[in-house]
Amino acid sequence: MPNPVNPIIENYLLNLTHNTDHPVLAEMEALAEKNNFPIVGRLVGVFLESMAKMVNARRVFEFGSGYGYSAYWFAKAVGAQGQIICTEADFLNQEKAKNYLVAAGLWDRVDFQVGMAQDVFARTDGLFDICYNDADKGDYPEIWLMVKTRIRPGGLYIADNVLWRGRVAMEKYTDVFNGWTEAIKTHNQLIFNDPEFDAFINPTRDGVMVARRKTAWTL
Repeated sequence: MPNPVNPIIENYLLNLTHNTDHPVLAEMEALAEKNNFPIVGRLVGVFLESMAKMVNARRVFEFGSGYGYSAYWFAKAVGAQGQIICTEADFLNQEKAKNYLVAAGLWDRVDFQVGMAQDVFARTDGLFDICYNDADKGDYPEIWLMVKTRIRPGGLYIADNVLWRGRVAMEKYTDVFNGWTEAIKTHNQLIFNDPEFDAFINPTRDGVMVARRKTAWTL
């Protein structure tokens, strides 16, 4: 599968992030490598933190949290008064996330709920500064349609894996799960065609969608 960013460039960018080192990050990344568990990695993590800080995010909802790697970056950004609502189907990942984020001093900013992300979202009230989507890729269009009106003006929708190792740009490909590539392509088109959002894709790693809900301009 094609890599949208040359590995030499990625290594250069990664070397610039040395000041983000934390023992917890190294442990989480080592576990991901050992178990072949998908995490966003250091470059995307720094990107998520930067995006959250840019919009002064205080309330973030995550669809698919694993054992808390992306939540680590969001929790750093939202500050002591902020909150990350995490969702994960596996209660064992909840326990791992707690251990890691306690060690990082960030657990008090996290509400980690075990269950289907869409169900948790449906019973959670209010608007969000950021909705982050890293759930099953076949659910991406459904999740986008659920969250688009629950993001405050000026807030962000962020989704991982929107290039899907280049499959979205290929005529012929082998899918990981049947229909997932088409679901991602539908998801991407829905967002770029939505007049209420400005959107772009950061091609780092596997492609990160960022869509900003527009605000009304007053002259």
